[in-house]
Amino acid sequence: MSDMRPHIVVVGGASGIGLATAKLFAARRDRVMIVGRDREKLASAARSLGPTGEGEAFDAGDRGALDAFFARIGPIDHLILAASAGSGAGPFASVQAEALRRGFEGKFWVHWNAAQSALPHIGEGGSITFVTAASARKAGPGTSGLAAINGALESLARTLARELAPLRVNAVSPGVVGSPWWADKPAGMFEAASRSAPLARPGRVEEVAEAIAFVVDNRFVTGVVLDVDGGMHLT
Repeated sequence: MSDMRPHIVVVGGASGIGLATAKLFAARRDRVMIVGRDREKLASAARSLGPTGEGEAFDAGDRGALDAFFARIGPIDHLILAASAGSGAGPFASVQAEALRRGFEGKFWVHWNAAQSALPHIGEGGSITFVTAASARKAGPGTSGLAAINGALESLARTLARELAPLRVNAVSPGVVGSPWWADKPAGMFEAASRSAPLARPGRVEEVAEAIAFVVDNRFVTGVVLDVDGGMHLT
């Protein structure tokens, strides 16, 4: 890694946890590049990062676009994968295969492809961090599709921590967090889910960002799935 401030890429950095994470690193004067599909939203988010932040709008589901992007921006130090998709939730008996497929395309395959595409460009001492979700291990009724998507990513993170060492690979697993992910969910679902964990409140995106910064910064942490869920994993 160079003597310059770390170069960090956040895929899914235009809003929610991704943007909160980008802001945390930008406040430390690290170089931050955020990626998202919505050009207008991304431009606004990039401006909020200050002088060390940049944004690039393209579809991270496009492997060719990912390869061109990472080749163009040069070496990076840390990759944070915060892209998300809401498809795939609901009772197992009624979840449509197409909805689950969209969920995998919007999250699992974006994370997989971005990690694989970035790998040749991540410098010594670098890391990859997947942002998953508590649904992976909570075994909550109505979340089988989400559990499949996020569980696959958590298994991937642990396996890559061994395969790609000394590159560090971790996952951060949020619970119910006040983010745009909940915008299209049924009224009352957010509040009810918030009360189901021991701390009985929703998390803040900034709290998840702090956990992401921890696994990025600590050079002796790898292969970890860090729960940031108010104790939801205990239920």
